[in-house]
Amino acid sequence: MRQWIYLFLSGLFEVGWIVSLKMTDGFSRILPITGYAVFGGAAAYFLSLSLKSIPMGIAYSAWMAVSVVGTLLVDVTWFKQPYSAVRVLCALLIIAGTCGLKAAR
Repeated sequence: MRQWIYLFLSGLFEVGWIVSLKMTDGFSRILPITGYAVFGGAAAYFLSLSLKSIPMGIAYSAWMAVSVVGTLLVDVTWFKQPYSAVRVLCALLIIAGTCGLKAAR
């Protein structure tokens, strides 16, 4: 179970990584650049821990599902991007595909 917690944490750090990348303003702002390095390193570290026991294809798809859904939530709530049923449906399809990969294992 611990490897799945590592994978989930890695996905959350990936969300922080992509948000900090957006906020670097072309790598011209030092605080977001620092966040970019810290979040990216943490995402890679926790992903590597999860890969010790979760197959790579399943881990990567679950990691991306957490990252995509988390990024969409941040986009809608923090950056005030449009919210639509189509965006929610597409995110749910990503999650369903990930669950399908896990179930087919």
